[in-house]
This record gives sequence, C-alpha cells and structure tokens, in this order.
Amino acid sequence: MMLFSQARGLPVLTLTEAEGIGVLKSLTVDAPAGVVTHVRVRRRHSRRESVLAWGALHAVGPDVVLVRSATAPSEVPPHHELPGLRILTETGDGLGTVQDVVFEPETGRLEAIRTAHGDLPADRLLGLGDYALVVRAG
Repeated sequence: MMLFSQARGLPVLTLTEAEGIGVLKSLTVDAPAGVVTHVRVRRRHSRRESVLAWGALHAVGPDVVLVRSATAPSEVPPHHELPGLRILTETGDGLGTVQDVVFEPETGRLEAIRTAHGDLPADRLLGLGDYALVVRAG
C-alpha cells in the first residue's frame, strides 16, 4: 500500500532510457470505480504539466515512477485534487476533509480515504467534483 502523499514528488523516469520526465505532481481518480486513472507530472525545467494514463506506467515504487511511454493520452478526464477536499455523504452530512488516500501502487486500486476521524473504505465512494468527495452513508 502507498499514500498519495508518498507518491507526490517522486521522480518520473522512462523505463527504457531512464530519462527523467519530471516529478509526480498528483493522481487523478475515478471515484465510483475506485481507481487511479492518470498521473500528472510536472515537467523538468518547466512549470508545464503533462498527463499520463495509469496504463502507461510500468511501476510505482517508494523512490521512483517508471513509465513505458511518456505519450499523452487522447482523452484526459477532469482532475480534482483529493487531499483537502471536503467529504459529504449522499444525504449531505459532512465527514470532514480528505487527509490522504491509500492506494495499491501495482494496480492503482484505491483502498481507503484517510480522514482526521479514521479511514473510509474506498468501496463507499460515489462521486467526486470540485466541491466534495461524495460517499455512501453508514
């Protein structure tokens, strides 16, 4: 298991040439599916960001992210920064804010949403938007 906060800032290298692309800036998730779909990389020597599909990754380790291909996907989903986002149940009850996200680095599968009140299992995720992460009550 790995935390989003542990992945952020990792160097991103190409698998074949070990060429540095940049550093991992953030992860884009599909909340209802409970998976990381894309990684956002801040380019070296630039403020520009590039987006890579999760499938383009070879491995996410504790020290580096290796990518098979640095080619940008044809479609890029909307991105919402999870850490710091408010958490609401589908009935509108507030459950605090996202502190971090626990995920499986081999598959991108989300395991839990870390909050100040404990972990919420990822199978409770319903939706994600600009305003909040929506989860199943209970």
